Order: sequence, then C-alpha cells, then structure tokens
Amino acid sequence: MIRPMLNREQAIHLINSSLREGAELRTVVARDCSAAIFEAADLITTCLRAGGKVLFFGNGGSAADAQHLAAEFVGRFVLERAGLAAISLTTDPSILTAVGNDYGFDQVFARQVQALGRPGDIAVAISTSGNSPNVLQAVKEAKKHGLNVIGLTGKDGGALAREARVAITVGSDNTARIQECHIAIGHIFCELVERELIEAKSREEFSGY
Repeated sequence: MIRPMLNREQAIHLINSSLREGAELRTVVARDCSAAIFEAADLITTCLRAGGKVLFFGNGGSAADAQHLAAEFVGRFVLERAGLAAISLTTDPSILTAVGNDYGFDQVFARQVQALGRPGDIAVAISTSGNSPNVLQAVKEAKKHGLNVIGLTGKDGGALAREARVAITVGSDNTARIQECHIAIGHIFCELVERELIEAKSREEFSGY
C-alpha cells in the first residue's frame, strides 16, 4: 500500500521542526566548537601562507562537502584574491576506481594522501560518524607523512576525533543536520582564512610605504 502524502499542515510542521532542529544545533556548535574552528582555520592559514596545500576528503555527502570547500578555496569565497591551493580527493573517478580495484576501497584516499601530501600540508577529513574506514586510513597516512589533520565529525566524534590534531565534533545523531553544520563550519574556515590572508597582505603593503 502506498503511503499517502503529508497534508499541508503536517508538511509545514515537518519543515518547521527540521529548521528549528538545525538552528538549535548550530547554537550548540557555536558554544562548543568555536575555539576548535578558530584553531583549524589558523592551521589552514599558516599552511597556505607557507606554500602548502589543503586536501579534503569524505564519503557521500561528505564527498560533496570536500568538493564544495576545495572549490571555495581555489576560486573565492567572498573577497577577491589569488587562488588558494586546495584539492578534493573525491573527484577523480579514474583514481578512485583504480585504487579501489587494485588496493581496496579503504585505500582510495590514503593512496592520494601518500602521492600528494607533503609535511606541513593540511588533511581535512570529513566523516559524520567519525569511523569511516577509508577516511581513517587516509588520516593514518597523513600523520605518517607529517600532515596536520583536521577532523569534521559528528555523534561522539568516533576514532577520527581521537586521531585528528584538531577535531570539530557536531554532537548529533542526525546525519543530515551534522552535514549542514559541516558545510557551515567549512564556510567559516573560508571566511577566516580569506580575511587573514587579505588583511596580512594589506599590512605588508602598508608597511612598505
């Protein structure tokens, strides 16, 4: 039997409930995670200023977040500036399928970190559970090669929170709400990094007069 569609009143209740839940969770993130967000953005700024790069990776919706955030860095977020070195490890089907076929799906990000990562680079690992095997394998590889790991996770943080240099844990069991907070946090990374790099450049130009 096909379930009947929600009536207008039920649909509006669902909409309001979802939006309220998301807003309340962001308030919790602001209270609990602001210091970690600042620390992560500071690590990214330091890395980029030194000529390093940021590697983003995750699965499913988190893969989409990785692409989204890499695009914001390479393109621009708000301020006009030069492109910033960021790569999403989720976007090349040939690499993902070759590594998955030859080494197993658990290695699809780790192999790329091994190939592309350099000491001082940043690995931004995204996992709503904190326990995605391929994300954790990449984190292990990143640490072995001297990258600083930033973890965006949810629930109780999982293994990712324990392994990351900076862990930002969205304390919810709702995957959709966690992902909504992750992209908001990623946007804050972009804004903080952009402002710091632009303002630092302005200070340097001013001091040169």
